[in-house]
Amino acid sequence: MCIALITTAHPSYALIILDNRDEFILRPTSLPHWWTSANNNQQVLSSRDLLRPEQGTWLGITKSGNFAVLTNFRETDDPSHPIQGLKSRGGMVTAWLGAEEDVDTATFVRRLFEDGGVKGVGGFSLVAGKLRKDGAGGIEPLAVISNRSGGVEDVPWIAGERDQVHGLSNTSFHDPKVWPKVRMGKDMVSAITEQATKERWDEEKLVNALFQALDTDTLPPAKKDEAFEEYLSQLRESVFIPPIGSENPEEIPKADEIAAAKPIENGHATNGDVKIINAAKEAEKAKNFMSGVYGTQRQTIILVDWDGKVTYRERALYDEHGKPIERGHGDQRFEFKIEGWDGK
Repeated sequence: MCIALITTAHPSYALIILDNRDEFILRPTSLPHWWTSANNNQQVLSSRDLLRPEQGTWLGITKSGNFAVLTNFRETDDPSHPIQGLKSRGGMVTAWLGAEEDVDTATFVRRLFEDGGVKGVGGFSLVAGKLRKDGAGGIEPLAVISNRSGGVEDVPWIAGERDQVHGLSNTSFHDPKVWPKVRMGKDMVSAITEQATKERWDEEKLVNALFQALDTDTLPPAKKDEAFEEYLSQLRESVFIPPIGSENPEEIPKADEIAAAKPIENGHATNGDVKIINAAKEAEKAKNFMSGVYGTQRQTIILVDWDGKVTYRERALYDEHGKPIERGHGDQRFEFKIEGWDGK
């Protein structure tokens, strides 16, 4: 049960994004890297999910400012709302990251609904937009797209105004019952932003505080003999999910088998070899990487300043064998300036 938090409240940054990816620890995932979209040669920065042949992602940004972050829906297994659709949810993210440069956010949203792009996919919410300074003291708004809450006319637009904080987890953005983890996350981001502004924190102190917010663990303990699937409902109580479940993959129902996907083929060039966290060989040893231990696997913070400079920080919490990594030892940092930030 992932969480994404987005704020426009810090005066030094047009936008700040925080994200926890909660997943089965052994799910094969690349480290963040630059890669080239096969659709339009767009330069994309993201980690990639190697489970599905699409090699999609849950969060990414391009050099021209296309940004997207996705959260899944936690729902029952019913034919009209498949948990695991025929198409990858991560493909929704890469569809926007690989869109033609002249396609604006509104056009992309309309295409998704009119062309059926949101169908055949498990439940999701996708925050997507083209990061641009709007000339009125803010940025162009981001769309919150979902295949579980109506059509184009129901799409919320966020972050177009200053002093906003938004949160999204594994339910609809329209859900009147705000999950505790989302409420808590928004409150912490607001408090950190206010203190950082008042005390003039530098970037490192701000980022450290934001990572601490993403590390907030308020998960209630499991009851004796409580089944894993039953316990999942408690995950809405905590921003951070510590490792839960059994190390014996046979104790949890199996999901998809590993897709026959290679990280540097299928038309996706990179600027160097991609280090794989738990490549196919390791996944086969584990027998089933969609089972076993589950928890917060990755943490990402993105800062976008008023000059269009992006600072992308991602923290891996487990190594290729599923062993915990000491905080900070699995960090990667990227910096670049958005092309066309000023609309030119």
